[in-house]
Amino acid sequence: MAAHIMNDTHIEAQAQAEAQDSTKRGSGKFANQQAETNLTAENYIFGETSEELQNSRLKQIAADGNAHFHRLGWKCLAIVTIVEAIALGALSLPAAYHTLGMFPGVFLTITLGLITIFTSYLVGQVKLAYPQVSHYADAGRLLFGRFGYELFGAAMVLELVMSVGSHALTGSIALGTLNGNHVCSIVFSAVSAVILFILAIPPSFTEIAVLGYIDFASIIAAIGITIIAAGIKARDSPGGLSGVEWSTWPRDGVTFSEAFVAVSNIIFAFSFAIGQFSFMDEMHTPTDYMKSIWASGIAQIIIYPLTGALCYAFIGPSIQSPALLSSGPLISKITFGIALPVIFISGSINSTVALRYIHGRLWKKSILRYVNTPMGWASWIGLAAIFTIIAWVIAEAIPIFSDLLSLVSALFVTGFSYWIPAIMWFQLLCKGNWFSRKNILITLGSILAFIIGAVALVAGTYATIADIIRETSDGSTNRPFSCRK
Repeated sequence: MAAHIMNDTHIEAQAQAEAQDSTKRGSGKFANQQAETNLTAENYIFGETSEELQNSRLKQIAADGNAHFHRLGWKCLAIVTIVEAIALGALSLPAAYHTLGMFPGVFLTITLGLITIFTSYLVGQVKLAYPQVSHYADAGRLLFGRFGYELFGAAMVLELVMSVGSHALTGSIALGTLNGNHVCSIVFSAVSAVILFILAIPPSFTEIAVLGYIDFASIIAAIGITIIAAGIKARDSPGGLSGVEWSTWPRDGVTFSEAFVAVSNIIFAFSFAIGQFSFMDEMHTPTDYMKSIWASGIAQIIIYPLTGALCYAFIGPSIQSPALLSSGPLISKITFGIALPVIFISGSINSTVALRYIHGRLWKKSILRYVNTPMGWASWIGLAAIFTIIAWVIAEAIPIFSDLLSLVSALFVTGFSYWIPAIMWFQLLCKGNWFSRKNILITLGSILAFIIGAVALVAGTYATIADIIRETSDGSTNRPFSCRK
């Protein structure tokens, strides 16, 4: 009996000890989980520190994020560059051809297209030689140190934010045309800004490339319908196609500023180089970049002259910019409806290029830069909203916004696309004597690109300022935040 009681007492004591041990283990496990949760929360809020770099979770987040932003192939890159450059720019060329004449317009389009392919080759070579270059601001650092980094970064963001604002205004024109202009344009520009913001949420160009196929099909369809409708209208008009009064050479009385505004429209139609470093930074095989440049460049060299020449030949001196407005009320509504993806998707690409630079700079030493954590997404979406609002406010608040956009483009796009790549050749790429046998062709091409860029910079700036003075003096500007006609 006593033995039995002692045995029970021993078992009870053992059970109590195990319970206490279990409690301790549970408390320890809870404490570890709590510490891990606290550490994770700190990671999301404050980003990486030297100690957190040792954390396997952070390493996995960084590895996944890095892989996510290196999935772009050359075919997708070709689509992205095409839709970023073409947008509705192709439909501004017929009016440029009316000012310059058919032959000079077509000649300049093809020539500038070939020069752009060459300068894009130089930009790509810089990216291959200096893989750490993620955007044009980094290239500015290579050329001019910290000053170049800040200058190129500011110029890039200014050009892109104004471009997004321009897409918001173009969207308001399209939606207003579809609506019969029964609603104030500022409402439609706000709606356009919201759409541009939503489409800028995907942070990777690979996702945008999927939308790019829709964009490309949309612009081809819009251009095709415009050309066919204009051709049918010209055929059925008195005198037929031969009765359309188009000119081979510049029209009478054209001023220098008018002519160079037209030339600038052609130059800006090839302005995808501003995002090339950013695009190439996402490629899984960067050495394939020239395949995309050739595909994009040849597509633009084919589409631009055909669009400009045929629309001008079918419509004549009554051509408007964009040419969609010249095809009659019904066809304009149809083509604007088809072209809506072009307006918004192309505009969102500009947003993404700018946002990748700004977001990457803000969170350079944080896991937030990979946009694959809750705080990472919150920072990206918040920044996209702020960027889009600023673009919309600038576009609506500045009465001479279109001319100001032309001025900024004359100052910066000419550099990004022409004279800066030429400087890159002489300062970063050329090995040996500039005029040696292996370098002579690229050197001569770079000199030509520099001259074109410099002339476009000076003459484009002069022409735009002259246009601004004319508009402000005759009172043809719009009021801030007003309904535009």
